[in-house]
Amino acid sequence: MEVLSSFLCSTGHDFHARNLNTSGTFSSMGPSTPVWSTDNTTMNGSYYTESLLCDTMYKIFSILTFIIAVVGLTGNTIVLWLLGFHVHRNAFSVYVLNLAGADFLYLCSQTVFFLRQILFLSHTNYFYISFSHTSISVFAYLAGLCMIAAISVERCLSILWPIWYHCKRPRYMSSVMCALLWIFSLLLTLLLWLGCSSMIEGYSFCANAVFTTVVLITVISVVPCVFNLALLVRIFCGSQRIPVTRLYVTIALTVLVFLLFGLPFGIYWILLILNVILPRVLYCSGYGIASFLSCVNSCANPIIYFLVGSIGHRRFQRQTLKIILQRALQDTPEEEDGERASSGNPIQVRTSSGNH
Repeated sequence: MEVLSSFLCSTGHDFHARNLNTSGTFSSMGPSTPVWSTDNTTMNGSYYTESLLCDTMYKIFSILTFIIAVVGLTGNTIVLWLLGFHVHRNAFSVYVLNLAGADFLYLCSQTVFFLRQILFLSHTNYFYISFSHTSISVFAYLAGLCMIAAISVERCLSILWPIWYHCKRPRYMSSVMCALLWIFSLLLTLLLWLGCSSMIEGYSFCANAVFTTVVLITVISVVPCVFNLALLVRIFCGSQRIPVTRLYVTIALTVLVFLLFGLPFGIYWILLILNVILPRVLYCSGYGIASFLSCVNSCANPIIYFLVGSIGHRRFQRQTLKIILQRALQDTPEEEDGERASSGNPIQVRTSSGNH
């Protein structure tokens, strides 16, 4: 997902890049073109090699990111279509629907970003489009991160406090939470936009806005880890055996993929905030690598749903995408499904709660 630092880069507030400029390393650290200094009088062989390597890596990761984004758009479009119009919604499918929407929005911004690099060459168009593109990308990144955290919390509550969850849980809790998370992501994005644009003068306000965002991203990223760890301990170490359902496998894989592919960009950004000395190659290619991994994260979620829903089914060839997606979100143990199938009754997808 898109880099927060481009808020600073596009408005002249990138304090990390400013320090690098004073040393003559490279002239900018924007999200699209990490332009290295091209003064032929000072460029030696080693510097030229590093510059060529950075340019090559940037082009490679840009193309790979675009390809992954197109594939991810297809998968998330299918998920949005099925969950939005063909699958009965429940507590967890509402979160998955909103997560697919956030991933779709982020991948759209990455696709537009790549096309902008090809179509627009002037600096005026670059700064204008880059700033708008960054706002949408940050908004989608925050929304997706919040949805993953909410799914983990919801699942943990359904296991640790089943009586409260089934009897006392407010109706439409999932829909209300998703709406609040979208609003929260929008407000945080507006904070960055106002703090780091020319509308509010002063470097300190921008730095505080970015620092606040980084802290919140760190905290929200820890939430899925803590709650899934607690759930894992409860399942395997509890006094009563809790069957592992397809829904749990889907959530666990989604969180795992996020930690492997979605979180590296957040770590990269935190390192920049803390002024950690990084190799030159990471300064120019770190963003490209992190963005590529984030696109892989957004693209992998639909694959996880259809993979979990299709594994272990003898009649996979006859199953529609709708049935496969329903199976990935079912909270029924496999033993019960086997009994229903052997009795000739159709398998109904059941989740922890029918409330939205």
